[in-house]
Amino acid sequence: MAMAGLSLKATAAVTTRSLQTGDKRPFRSTAQKCRVSQLACVSASHEDLRAASVRHLAFQRSSSCTVVQITCAQDLAEQMREMRAAEKRWEQQVKEGKVKQLSAKEAGYAMQLNGYTFLDVRPSNERSKALVKDSVHVPMYEVDKSVDPGTLLRKFSNFTMGGWWNGLPVMKYNERFMPDVVAKIPKTAIIIVGCQKGLRSLSACERLYKAGYRNLFWLNGGLDAAQEGDLEREGPQPFNFGGIGGVSEFIGWTDVQRAEAQKQGFGYRVALFSRLLALVLTADLMFLGAQQLSRFFFELRQ
Repeated sequence: MAMAGLSLKATAAVTTRSLQTGDKRPFRSTAQKCRVSQLACVSASHEDLRAASVRHLAFQRSSSCTVVQITCAQDLAEQMREMRAAEKRWEQQVKEGKVKQLSAKEAGYAMQLNGYTFLDVRPSNERSKALVKDSVHVPMYEVDKSVDPGTLLRKFSNFTMGGWWNGLPVMKYNERFMPDVVAKIPKTAIIIVGCQKGLRSLSACERLYKAGYRNLFWLNGGLDAAQEGDLEREGPQPFNFGGIGGVSEFIGWTDVQRAEAQKQGFGYRVALFSRLLALVLTADLMFLGAQQLSRFFFELRQ
């Protein structure tokens, strides 16, 4: 078998040289002719099979990518349709008078003069920066701290799709939301429902109305729209800082911080610039360290 394989290779080499150099000499024997013919057929068959396999693999990859893209696009479109329908439904409850709306300044007056209850439905990470004094906190959504494979995949996707920049974590609905609200606030109370931007609080109003609460006020625009002095604040930062985070907050690359820099002056700008400089230097050091580490391992293999 080894000799036959060698003979076949040798015949193939001779054939190739003959074709390349234009050698017109006849083959030594009929057996050699047959062997060369068989070799040519086998080679052609292998090339065709390889080409077909490559085409099939490329088609499979392109098909699978296309299917994934179409599925993602369909899911996103479905989510957008559901969100638009929900927003219309939430806005309709305001138009129908089931829920009344207040500005941040009006809400502050209502709490001071009439004793209205402020229900803060923001997650804990937003409330920790600034909160309304004497408010009741029942988060409608909380940061998802699960470590199962599905949640980890969502967290990774969220991080790579901009979470590292804006600091928005993966959230999950708080199943204890309505039971906790009922336990803390009587249904006869007059409630101002607020969140960071005004959307989650409008959704919360719908749930509260279905549960039997009839004296509901919605904080229009959320705490992002509150100016200093509109509401009594507790916490280390202004209300509108609750919705920012990530690298963009660290280096001051947000509209909120730019507006704050105009108020605070030169010292605030210097502090933000020093953060940016520290981030750039850290990235450079990490890059140089990675280079040195790769060089060390390369020399180690040598």
